[in-house]
Parts: sequence; structure tokens; C-alpha cells
Amino acid sequence: MKAYTKETQATMTPEKSLQALKEGNKRFQKNLKAERDLLDQVKDTSKGQFPFATILSCIDSRVSAELVFDQGVGDIFSVRIAGNFVNEDILGSMEFACKLAGTRLIVVLGHTSCGAVKGACDDAKMGNLTALLSKIKPAVNAVAEPKDESQRNSKNVEFVNNVAEKNVYLTINNIRKESPVIEEMEKNGEVEIIGAMYDVGSGAVTFYE
Repeated sequence: MKAYTKETQATMTPEKSLQALKEGNKRFQKNLKAERDLLDQVKDTSKGQFPFATILSCIDSRVSAELVFDQGVGDIFSVRIAGNFVNEDILGSMEFACKLAGTRLIVVLGHTSCGAVKGACDDAKMGNLTALLSKIKPAVNAVAEPKDESQRNSKNVEFVNNVAEKNVYLTINNIRKESPVIEEMEKNGEVEIIGAMYDVGSGAVTFYE
């Protein structure tokens, strides 16, 4: 499998880009890999890159987008931050990736058993982490159940995963609200924004379509 070129990138619609990620995750779950020479891809991309998708995911060591979607050098832009939320810098990176570098799909990828989400659920405070976790608190507050405060913490696995899912949706809303560039591209059909959840127990990605 060769690295994407300007010509092959141009054939990638948002729908084809999503399908490529779905197929890659299926290979990952089956412990299969597409045939590619990574060093050849390094050479192929040495003078330019033409990725087809931008993935916003958590820094969690178990959730490497290149691995879970079986992608090679130059295939995707990977943006990683604990809790997979957006700020001005991340939005600027996404705008570069989509408007200038030509990616056709943005995936906001949350995951089960997220440590950042657990920290937000527990209202943890520690140095700069306090400010980071505050970005996830809106998702905690947006999940209505359970109402019993004793159950709204990191020990409740279902609650944690529901907050992680809500955080994905709120992040997508923030991308549209805070980036007129991406919002316009989405309205024009140039890019699609989709949420997804990675299961750390199975390796499967569920897309929110």
C-alpha cells in the first residue's frame, strides 16, 4: 500500500474516508495489517503529505489512531489531548488539516475507561490538570443519570462511559461553534465531522452515524 498522493487524496470523499477507517479498524480487530512498507512511505512523503482524515483522540497509550485504524505514514493527521476536547490551538490545527492540507473527514474519538473523564467525574485537582479537566466538566454535568451523587464518580463504569460519549458530542458541537472555517466546509460538503468511541477491551471502534 502506497502513501497517499495529491491525486489519490482527491478521490477521497468524506464517505470513502470513513469507510477506509472502518476497514482499518476491522483489520486491527482481526490482528491483520494492510501490506505497506513504512520506510517507502517515509520516502514517498518526504516532499509532501496528503492525508485523508483528521483524528482527534485522547493521549491514552492504548488509543493510537494510526494503530487502531491500521494507517501508515502520511495517511492521517492525529491530534491528541487528554479528554479529546478542543481549544483554539487544536481548532487551528484542524483548520490547517482540512482547509489547507485537504483532509475530508474529522473524527472525534473518545474511548471507554478514560482517565481524563474519570478525573472530571471525581472533580480531581492537581496543578495544570485542574484547568484541563474543567474542559470535560460540561459533559459530566450534561449526563443526567444517575441523580444520586454517590454514583456520579469514577467507580461507576457506566457513568464514566456515558460521560465520555457525551464529551464526544459536545466536542463536535464546539468544533462547529468555534470554527467558522470548518463549519462552512461541512455545510459545503467538503468535510464531514463524526464522533466515535474506542473500546479498550475489544479494540473495536463504534462510529456515531
